[in-house]
Amino acid sequence: MDAETLSVLAILRRQYFQLVEPAALKWPPSDLLKAPDVQSWIFSHLFQESNISSPPPETYRKRILKNLIAKLEAAVEDPEEDEISDDLMSAFSTLMGSALLPEAESAQQKAFVTYNFPHLSIKDENTKESPVTLLEARSVISSSGTTGLRTWEAALVLGSYLTSEAGKSVIQGQDILELGAGTGMLSVLCAKYLGVNAVVATDGDEAVVDAIKTNAFLNGLDSDESNRSVFRTAALRWGFPINASTFQEDYGMEVPGIILGADVTYDRSVIPRLVATLREFFDSNAALQILVSATIRNEQTFETFLNACRRHWFGLEQVDYPLTPERLQEGPFYPTMTPIQIWRITIGGHDQQDIWASQ
Repeated sequence: MDAETLSVLAILRRQYFQLVEPAALKWPPSDLLKAPDVQSWIFSHLFQESNISSPPPETYRKRILKNLIAKLEAAVEDPEEDEISDDLMSAFSTLMGSALLPEAESAQQKAFVTYNFPHLSIKDENTKESPVTLLEARSVISSSGTTGLRTWEAALVLGSYLTSEAGKSVIQGQDILELGAGTGMLSVLCAKYLGVNAVVATDGDEAVVDAIKTNAFLNGLDSDESNRSVFRTAALRWGFPINASTFQEDYGMEVPGIILGADVTYDRSVIPRLVATLREFFDSNAALQILVSATIRNEQTFETFLNACRRHWFGLEQVDYPLTPERLQEGPFYPTMTPIQIWRITIGGHDQQDIWASQ
């Protein structure tokens, strides 16, 4: 199988394990798809249970296999020469015969979701990928109102930036603290691949913090291997004072050099508390850099955040990191219809007032 075909199949595999909607999957062209070695590869890497430690939910597998079988049937020109893999048909028959949960009910269950960052230089030796596997409930907002049970697109964009050469140069060797970490994807990515010194993933919801611990375990971050970054979790409620004298005791690290936040600005009502917490961290470390990634669903809400930062004399700089068009994405995969921006926040001075006023 040539390198170009393997590249196409690798993208399909990454999409599949990220649970990308079937209509958005990038299938090989029909002439390739019906080839026996391609069908064998797809079965082995997507559907052979003995090869897969963190499979998608059965309802998703059934949808993908149904779509695949339909594509294969449409590709068959000569039934004497073109055959559909017995392994794929057997897997499909097994799923069709299983007593699966209704799709609406299945969507409420936690499922494995794997995000890949293929341009990282450090690869998993078994798969030649750079996976972060999480347990997510992608269709659930819990009764407490948290959105922390799934990974949102702003985190995927910030993760892609952090794995670029520019991003790695910012965070390597640093102590990292993530605000509103949710599933902990960014914290896990930093600790697993990006050479940071230590990471503390924080969230205001205790149940979400417990879920981050599970995701750290799934990615081997509970081990004491010498080449692993120190990974910790903690509850942190925005707006409450941060005690610099007990920070090491409370969070297991010195005051961080980098703070990350993805999709933490969507609710206007929490912005004052968020910015007050950023102020507390700057008071403890004037050299701190903060990277905030935001999906701009409401321009007025995000402007509220920027204005609150300006009132505290924070320096604001939008990071030059264009979104990758969906047709060119190789992982992770995210929609680009809504703008997503990354902002670098530092402690500002009065000489920046004219710059901010012009923005």
